[in-house]
Amino acid sequence: MRAILRIASGIGLVIIGVIGLILPVMPGFIFLIPGLVILAEYFPPVRRLVDWATAKLERVKNS
Repeated sequence: MRAILRIASGIGLVIIGVIGLILPVMPGFIFLIPGLVILAEYFPPVRRLVDWATAKLERVKNS
């Protein structure tokens, strides 16, 4: 039950984030990033995306 609630909240955050990216009223990344981090615990493709973004951020910080 807890996993279902976490997945549902992650999907909800991602949907709100995508809507926020389309609409200029609110910033979408504030909702999109936490949603992806929550979903990364359950879906390997999302985990690879988060790991790639984290590695890219580290490379930018180090250069």
